Amino acid sequence: MSPHVLILGGTTEARELAAALAAHPGVRVTTSLAGRVTRPGALAGEVRVGGFGGAEGLADWLRAERVDALVDATHPFAGTITANAALAAAQAGVPALVLRRPGWRPGPGDRWHPVPSLPAAAGLLPRFGPRVLLTTGRLGLSAFAHLADRHFVVRSVEPPEPPMPRHTEVLLARGPFTVADETALLQENLIDVLVTKDSGGAATAAKLTAARELGLPVVVVRRPPLPAGVTAVPDVAAVLEGLALGPAGPGRTPVIPPAEPHGGGAADTCP
Repeated sequence: MSPHVLILGGTTEARELAAALAAHPGVRVTTSLAGRVTRPGALAGEVRVGGFGGAEGLADWLRAERVDALVDATHPFAGTITANAALAAAQAGVPALVLRRPGWRPGPGDRWHPVPSLPAAAGLLPRFGPRVLLTTGRLGLSAFAHLADRHFVVRSVEPPEPPMPRHTEVLLARGPFTVADETALLQENLIDVLVTKDSGGAATAAKLTAARELGLPVVVVRRPPLPAGVTAVPDVAAVLEGLALGPAGPGRTPVIPPAEPHGGGAADTCP
């Protein structure tokens, strides 16, 4: 029987992984999307849209569809999905790993202020000037809604959801962005401070370079920890190797070690 790999997707890496797996004869690949983005990119293989009904529902789906391996390639801040995936894989006895692009690291000249959460980021903003570029996505703006004395320029792919700050200007845009574009955005909007999540990757990293060159402070929301027992890898090549589909393993049977029972948070192995 053809091995079946389920990808929990939505990221660039998920699309790249689906294409790489679909290129291997005999491998069945299904990518599951949450359905929050109205125009998702094209995906190789099978695609399903919508939730599973929590960890129990996902475990049932893994069994019913005879999934041989689960790859969580969701956004680094999709903590609930990642936790449910780890628990479901353990319950169903399905090998699992997490595909996480490496996080950003500060360099010389960066004025970064790491925080553990969006509320913590909001609590830090009174230390800076009143004009804020907020690039944390369309969800979670309620954490900043009480800051009536700040002016927020909110950039997201999809329209943000209320509640949101009283003084909010929304810019709908999708990366990648250039340093020149980001510099112009910061200057034209008279931005005093940038707030972002540590999403990693090159598509939206230019804003960090622009902020450094302009001497602007950056409030960086750290990633949530991965569940205990979860194996994280940084790229598609590492996933293929873990599935015995890469150079180190010519077979087509997934060989990822079985997931351990869900437990407390562990440090992300891909910072």
